Amino acid sequence: MLLMNGVIFAIFNYVKMSLDTIIQLENASIFQKHNLVLTNVSLRIDKGEFVYLLGKTGSGKSSLLKTLYADLDLIDGSGVVAGYDLKTIKLKEIPFLRRKLGIVFQDFQLLTDRTINENLMFVLKATGWKNKQEMQKRIQDVLEKVHLTTKGFKMPHELSGGEQQRISIARALLNDPELILADEPTGNLDPETSEGIMNLLLEISRSGRAVLIATHDIMMFDKFPSRTIKCENGKLTEAA
Repeated sequence: MLLMNGVIFAIFNYVKMSLDTIIQLENASIFQKHNLVLTNVSLRIDKGEFVYLLGKTGSGKSSLLKTLYADLDLIDGSGVVAGYDLKTIKLKEIPFLRRKLGIVFQDFQLLTDRTINENLMFVLKATGWKNKQEMQKRIQDVLEKVHLTTKGFKMPHELSGGEQQRISIARALLNDPELILADEPTGNLDPETSEGIMNLLLEISRSGRAVLIATHDIMMFDKFPSRTIKCENGKLTEAA
């Protein structure tokens, strides 16, 4: 009976871990084109976690993020992100994986020839939304989350750098992702604006989404301490 209860408990814990885990890498090798940049990478991140990926420029941070959203192939080891196996994922499945992710870039990557509303509408159409009324409501919802409800009719160049980064976060939230991947999100911002962006990302993680931030900004880490993974010397290590 005790053995049976132990087996049931182990199965329950395994299922719970599977449900909670959003990123699971085991003994993975991370390549940039043909160059090996990180070896023997093992990483687990659960829903609701706020995690820093620290490392100098060229240490492999961006390559790791690109592997997580299937822009780079996972060649060696194993990896599962948002329920998708990175070793076996098919080209036609990648858009479905990315709908479960929100990606925030250092340089915002907004379309400069259209308004903020049109930028967000473009993403919704590209990810399969059809109902115009629902799309407009979703745009207003995400603009409200980033406190920019009155900026939808502005062009990107009419916004400050901090506002443009908030819009890129709003764009990342459109499909209600399970995971936010942010690549140097404060890299082009002044310290005060950076603090506002970090507070927003923390707020997002408290809503149950996992947030992984690649950065070399030690000041932000000191001000907003959290779990930290380091990229250095071709390895990924958990900071003490």
